[in-house]
Amino acid sequence: MPRAVRKQNVTVSLSTETIRKVKVIAARRATSISGLLAEQIEAIVGANDAYERSARAAQTFLDKGFHLGGVITTSREELHER
Repeated sequence: MPRAVRKQNVTVSLSTETIRKVKVIAARRATSISGLLAEQIEAIVGANDAYERSARAAQTFLDKGFHLGGVITTSREELHER
C-alpha cells in the first residue's frame, strides 16, 4: 500500500503580468498554477537527485582507478636513476 505523501503549502510572489500569463498556460494544460509549480519543482528536485547519484557513481569509479593494460617491469628507483 503506497505511503501517504504529506504536503505543505508554499507562498510565492509573482508579478500580476506573470500570473495572468501562467493562468492561461495552466488552463491550456488543464491544471492549476499550483499544479504547474509543483510539477516543475519536482522535476528540478528529481534532476538534482539524479545528478547527485551520477556524481557519486562517477566518484566511486574514479576512486577504484583505471587499469590501462600493460605490465610495469621496471622499478621506480630504476626509472628515476640519474
